[in-house]
Amino acid sequence: MEEKEIFKEMIDILRLYAKDKEGLDKATMATHILDDLKVNSARLVDVIIKCEDVFGIAIEDDEADKIRTVGDAVALIGKKLA
Repeated sequence: MEEKEIFKEMIDILRLYAKDKEGLDKATMATHILDDLKVNSARLVDVIIKCEDVFGIAIEDDEADKIRTVGDAVALIGKKLA
């Protein structure tokens, strides 16, 4: 799966949990999930579980702890799918 496809799917997943919907429309790889999109930390766990389901991967706790930006998530998912 290409990075562009993973990014698009990631935005779709975040749409369920982000409080700042307008921020999603202009999101980039550098967009901070908690600060820019206003996803609270409890919901970030839901985002990670949803990613595991959608992409058919397992994300370990230590890997999840390193996800700060959309790009972090896309890079991790891309690595897992490779």
